[in-house]
Amino acid sequence: MAKTQGHPGKVLVLGAGIAGLGAARALRAAGVDVAVIEARDRIGGRTYTSSLWSDLPADMGAAWVHGTKGNPLTVLADKTGVALTKTSYKRSMAIDQAGQRVDLLPMVKQAQSIVQAARAGVEDLENDVSLRQAVESHPHWQALSSDARHGLRLAINSRIEHEYSGDWDRLSAWHYDDGKDFPGPEAILTPGYGPIVGHLARGLDLRLSEPVTDIAPKGAGVQITTTRGTHRADRAVVTVPLGVLQSGSIRFAEPLKRKRQRAIDSLGMGLLNKCVLRFDRAFWPNGTDWIHFLGSVQTLWADWTSYLTATGQPLLVGFNAAAMAEEIELLDDRATTASAMEALRAMFGTSIPAPLGSQISRWRQDPYAQGSYSFQSVGTSWRDRKALFGTDWGGRLIFAGEATSQDHAATVHGALMTGRRAAKLILHGSSSVA
Repeated sequence: MAKTQGHPGKVLVLGAGIAGLGAARALRAAGVDVAVIEARDRIGGRTYTSSLWSDLPADMGAAWVHGTKGNPLTVLADKTGVALTKTSYKRSMAIDQAGQRVDLLPMVKQAQSIVQAARAGVEDLENDVSLRQAVESHPHWQALSSDARHGLRLAINSRIEHEYSGDWDRLSAWHYDDGKDFPGPEAILTPGYGPIVGHLARGLDLRLSEPVTDIAPKGAGVQITTTRGTHRADRAVVTVPLGVLQSGSIRFAEPLKRKRQRAIDSLGMGLLNKCVLRFDRAFWPNGTDWIHFLGSVQTLWADWTSYLTATGQPLLVGFNAAAMAEEIELLDDRATTASAMEALRAMFGTSIPAPLGSQISRWRQDPYAQGSYSFQSVGTSWRDRKALFGTDWGGRLIFAGEATSQDHAATVHGALMTGRRAAKLILHGSSSVA
């Protein structure tokens, strides 16, 4: 990749999510003339801290720092005075639809064993297959009773589909878990991601409520057309989500590199949605981080997180991922809350209080996200993410964002690192892998 010659000139960053803010802040620190164009009326992208409850911020998108040691988000948390509260699956409980406590650990271990064996069983195939196909074709799965399969299906949903946001019949058996992890515990940010987003955006030239419609070469630079007009720049950093690139809502006047376009077309854009419920009192055990529901529908409201330890408030967050998230997203707020409460009453009894309020995410319906985060679909690998990152149109475009991170995809820190890499690429013509 050729090094940048001379001053980078004017740069437009498309998208005010973490990747875009990270890129713009690094460029501004280097004295570059940079502006950020954002479709929404707010910054943060899929890192969105709702202030609907003034005394209790709620992260409706990303909420965790995945691995606190060596993670650039830990550095930002320290700078902004944001407290990190560790969470652990060791502080979890599982309850079935009859309200009986269940030991989930044996199910998780068995699921891990079967998934490992199933993946080994397909690694020599000529072509990749889905995780579901690999598992269901394996003799270990076929020998299980229907009840055992039910429990293992929940474990796969909780530990794989929820983490990677894709349905197991779309996840690559070969590559769904490509990537690296930072060491250290998982942690949630007690006040949410808002302070970090605000820190990254401070002092930047932000153009909000301005969706991009077209990107075209113009002379030696680029022309960006939005719903409000046109902008000229020497370079543009494209950090919009993969789902937006896949939708075609932004038109590129010239074709992108073949490998980049293949990556856009082939990678999966998954879904993980939340129902945040606030109560007047806690009815679940203190010190519990995770609550797992083994309901009659294997993947409905399977995972819950308690924010009682982190905030001191009786707050529960229910999750749905992949196919179930797609289904629940079609319900209105009242029906979604009722469905979530039905699961909680099955676990804790009908005498639990009604929620004081609820907040619900619908990331697939968000036109500026069109999903939650990317995943390795059948036939894709980290190589597609590598192809997605970097320059196009002779260096006039630079692509970044969580989907472009070959090591840390689907994470906030991955998005941040690719944004900073894009800035480094503009400034110096080289960047390290992230």
